[in-house]
Amino acid sequence: MEQTEEQSESTNSALKRVQETAEAKAHTYDASKYERPSVTVDVVMMSLRKRDLQVLLIKRRSWPYEGMWAIPGGFVNIDESLETAAKRELQEETGVQDVYLEQLYTFGDPGRDPRTRVITVVYFALLDSERLQVRAADDAADVGWFSVYDLPSLAFDHEKILHYSLERLRGKLDYTTIAFSLLPEQFTLRELQRVYEIILHKRLDKRNFRKKILSTGILEDTGAKKMEGTHRPARLYRFNPEAEAKL
Repeated sequence: MEQTEEQSESTNSALKRVQETAEAKAHTYDASKYERPSVTVDVVMMSLRKRDLQVLLIKRRSWPYEGMWAIPGGFVNIDESLETAAKRELQEETGVQDVYLEQLYTFGDPGRDPRTRVITVVYFALLDSERLQVRAADDAADVGWFSVYDLPSLAFDHEKILHYSLERLRGKLDYTTIAFSLLPEQFTLRELQRVYEIILHKRLDKRNFRKKILSTGILEDTGAKKMEGTHRPARLYRFNPEAEAKL
């Protein structure tokens, strides 16, 4: 229903009063009365390498935890968004750019950082490591891939963060298409099952897995086939984005 001219003037007047009240209160607000925790971002990047689920870590160059391995990350500048900070820190420490990041969780235990009260927002990416040019950039002494099942001693609470990230990743297998980001455009059911087994860290029944995944309708048979060892040629499938909602 359209507003009358009188109603429109009344609405504008009310908005003006709200704005004037907000501006008046802004002059009386004293931010120094409240303690200010620092905010950081950490970026968990996982990939399948050598039939293993691995995570990208950097070796810290400075205190605290100098010389220890850690998740790439750092402090958020006052004038940047969380996502911008995550991408900047990732590039500064590993040289990695143009990666889609998903915000995962926030960790804020009071004693998690010996420098000060620090709250960190964790971002996550699951991708093909072969597409990345990884190098130790200015803010890191070294960079490398490590098995999530055989991690070195980690700085801060990063072992806890990685454990949580792995559990979230496993949960996402049931209701998202995240596993397909680790596969080529066309793949066999055996290759898809291997991705699930590596992430879940257990063997899956071949018949049950294929029945379940094919019942979702999320795969398209390309009509092509591929030789896998000495077995008969296996059908090649591709992800059907239009059927994603069926998960």
